Amino acid sequence: MRFTYFTDYSFRVLIYLGLYPDRLVAIGEISKAYGISRNHVVKVVHHLVRHGFIASTRGCGGGLRLARTPRSINLRDVVRATEPGFDLVECFNRSDNRCRISPSCGLTPVLGEALDAFNEVLGSYTLDDVIARSNPLRRRLGRPARQQTV
Repeated sequence: MRFTYFTDYSFRVLIYLGLYPDRLVAIGEISKAYGISRNHVVKVVHHLVRHGFIASTRGCGGGLRLARTPRSINLRDVVRATEPGFDLVECFNRSDNRCRISPSCGLTPVLGEALDAFNEVLGSYTLDDVIARSNPLRRRLGRPARQQTV
């Protein structure tokens, strides 16, 4: 199992914004900090704004900030908003399942239980837990290009 780059980048954007709650952050700043294409960051930001994780201010002096507190952003909610699905195996998708053994397969409940445990662990953490060590993260990401206060 592996998250898509979209989910990975979504986490990175949220982490970055969580590290700088006192100011607006530019898309280019996030792109540069992580070495990710600006176009990828734009797509991720647009999606996160639509799902209410971040807020965007347009125009001169605009930028991005978290729309909620880091404590209220649950990691499972982020994954659910960014991943296309959790069909670990074909039989998890009832509409497209062509597996001949699914009605009597013992693997399906085992994988289902594992997926439930995975989701439970994700659900027990928030963005606040992830950015708890903010000073080392800020040092790793480098000094931001612009310092605009909110």
